[in-house]
Amino acid sequence: MNYNDLIQLYFERSTAMQSYWNLYVLIVGGLLAFSSMRKQPAAITTLIVSILFALFAYKNLDAMYDTTAQRFATIQAIKQFDSSGATVANSKQIRDLIEPTLTPATYGSVRATHVTSDILTIAALWAMEFRRRRLREAAGD
Repeated sequence: MNYNDLIQLYFERSTAMQSYWNLYVLIVGGLLAFSSMRKQPAAITTLIVSILFALFAYKNLDAMYDTTAQRFATIQAIKQFDSSGATVANSKQIRDLIEPTLTPATYGSVRATHVTSDILTIAALWAMEFRRRRLREAAGD
């Protein structure tokens, strides 16, 4: 594997991480849209949706953990790469420009953002459920 391959691998892993976040945002948006469109309270439905979302979020975060580990392993390989046989005369200058910009988020920050969003999403689902119940009770009075 050469230096170029390592750089490409790093950005492929970065694209994978972005894909996991995009999927997560799409699912959260869909759940909240689905919940906001419902008119009748249904605690069982909200409970099932909450559990399914929590399972999805857990697996999504697990995939993000793997991808984060791969990104950091790739950065370590990039920094340890022996460029003595490099064909580019100014490979040190290129490395000095590129390597400082390879700064992925730590898994701790990814996890904190994900879990906070998970909790807020489930709270929003239940807040909408309780609001539907209040509106139904108010309409019945």
